[in-house]
Amino acid sequence: MRWIFFVTAVVGCIILTTFTERPFQVIGWGISTISCLGWVVIAIQDKDTPRMLMEAMYAALGAWGFINWLSI
Repeated sequence: MRWIFFVTAVVGCIILTTFTERPFQVIGWGISTISCLGWVVIAIQDKDTPRMLMEAMYAALGAWGFINWLSI
């Protein structure tokens, strides 16, 4: 699972830094949010609270980016 979420994080970053069109930004933020949520689950399983909190913050910011680009 870690590799899947790593790859989704890389894909999300590539989309966000390569494409500036609105549909691509929505997809990029969505993929990044899913990746962060996956890392939250992994951190909980590892009992790694600081990493879980960091990834939860990134997931919340990713959701905000997703919603922000949808509402423009």
